[in-house]
Amino acid sequence: MSTPQALVDGLVRRAGSPDFDRWRGHITAAAGCSHPIRLTGEIHHVETATGRITSSTATADMPDGVIYVPCGNRRATVCPSCAETYRADTFQLVRAGLAGGKGVPATVAEHPCVFLTGTAPSFGAVHAHHRDGRPCRPRRDPQTCPHGVVLDCRTRHRDDDPAVGRPLCLDCYDHAHQAVWNGYAGELWRRTTNTANRALRRLGDRYGTRLRLSYAKVAEFQRRGVAHIHAMVRLDGVDPLDPDKIIAPPFGIGPGHLAQLLAEAMRATSFTTPLHPDRPEGWEIAWGAQLEPRQVRLTVRDLDDHGEITTGAVAGYLAKYATKATEITGHASKRLDEETARIHGDRTTHPGRLIRACWDLGTQPADVRQGQDAWIRGGGGPLDPDSPLGRWNAGYGRLRRWAHMLGFGGHFSTKSRRYSTTLGALRQARRDWRRAQLRDTGPDEPAPEDDDTTVVINSLAFAGIGWHTTADALLANTAAAKARAQRLTAREELSITS
Repeated sequence: MSTPQALVDGLVRRAGSPDFDRWRGHITAAAGCSHPIRLTGEIHHVETATGRITSSTATADMPDGVIYVPCGNRRATVCPSCAETYRADTFQLVRAGLAGGKGVPATVAEHPCVFLTGTAPSFGAVHAHHRDGRPCRPRRDPQTCPHGVVLDCRTRHRDDDPAVGRPLCLDCYDHAHQAVWNGYAGELWRRTTNTANRALRRLGDRYGTRLRLSYAKVAEFQRRGVAHIHAMVRLDGVDPLDPDKIIAPPFGIGPGHLAQLLAEAMRATSFTTPLHPDRPEGWEIAWGAQLEPRQVRLTVRDLDDHGEITTGAVAGYLAKYATKATEITGHASKRLDEETARIHGDRTTHPGRLIRACWDLGTQPADVRQGQDAWIRGGGGPLDPDSPLGRWNAGYGRLRRWAHMLGFGGHFSTKSRRYSTTLGALRQARRDWRRAQLRDTGPDEPAPEDDDTTVVINSLAFAGIGWHTTADALLANTAAAKARAQRLTAREELSITS
């Protein structure tokens, strides 16, 4: 850690250097990133027809001899700057699927839309915060559990009370079932959409047409450490001559039909996980009782007079939770190993027991271990998905791999293919805009050609993570903060003039 004097010396040295303006322009893309990735190598422009290299740029000729690339982490607790970029991209992606834009026709605003929330069932009594100020869990005749805990709480918990989400009795709470539910939440959503699509085909047959669900969804961790699913679901028609075209469904089908169809699909979908050495009958995976499909309207207000959520509100809601993870439970860590699992798997805490459950349930049984050893001796290669090892890795084995996420694996935000644009397209548009802005100021990164006769080939290698000095990090983040303030001022001025 730099001393105050060393920090001041570093600031003076960097700010007073002759190429400071060039360095500041060079780091613009990653200026706000907490842990930028440093790359070294060369960038080549190559003719597509002949394969001839027309020009090359070496990072050795750039400030610091590297290219700085944002880490791209979506978690706000890890990198606030990259998480804010991810949040903004997710907002644009979700809203484009509701109101049009970014390659999506504006007519989607007329399609039936539903904001759907799917919760997990109860795995035991937990302390709760009630918005109306009611006590947590008052009971006239409270019971005492087998472990001697009185299942009663008359405290009016604040929303930020650490007790919220914690079990009344740690030993009564079914941590194993919750860990497995988190691990199979993605499969539950897949089966639910399959059930909804079957009902949708029957609905379409009545109207003599084909229908399709398009959605964007995010997972949100609750205080008790279980993932809930929030999805923006849009109903589209299908053009038989152009299946990729987004068209409206028949006039007679409205958001009420869609909300009822989705609610019935969620109630009807459940399954039992494969056998496990600790539980031969498996665990039942189903949605909880709290299902909340809400109709969505295109309006400038966040909530209309009928209590229907609007496009801006739902896009902001989904984008906000796309940057969060397990922090709300009091646990945040990277992927675990044997040592760190023992540290974080503290059985005296609720998150610790969930981590311990994931780690223990994901431990390979003897037959799977033998298959793993045989697969390694055979040199690895493609894994048979129907083998004991393949089935284990696709099921319970994922719990250990995602123990740091309390069993929930995969992406926190996903979408169907035809819902709207992609994050990749939004990022490419941002890169193109940034290159266009820097083209007249002599950028270090070569600007793209004006035609399609050349391609850019990067020959870059990983050189490290982070800024070279604390002073560089401070200057970079100051420049990023200034740029954010300028963008905010510009947006405010545009909103006033419009």
